[in-house]
Amino acid sequence: MVDSGSLIQAIVTPLVTQPEAVKVTAHETGDYMAFDLAVAPEDVGRVIGKQGRVAQAIRTIVYSVKSPYNKRVRLNILDASHAE
Repeated sequence: MVDSGSLIQAIVTPLVTQPEAVKVTAHETGDYMAFDLAVAPEDVGRVIGKQGRVAQAIRTIVYSVKSPYNKRVRLNILDASHAE
């Protein structure tokens, strides 16, 4: 099984101009294992893409990979200024 956080990091890092700002944090809610992806404010558009297509593709990959969690996986995209 693949760690979803590492997978998200591996997919997003080549897409951004500031790879050092990419940060993935995980937290569990009642229904989901949620991953918050924080990128530099100027890279948010690159990660989301036109009409959300890049973000949707990332979510499709992450959601389709077998997860060790007994909950559904959720991906939230934030800019680094809102991550804390």
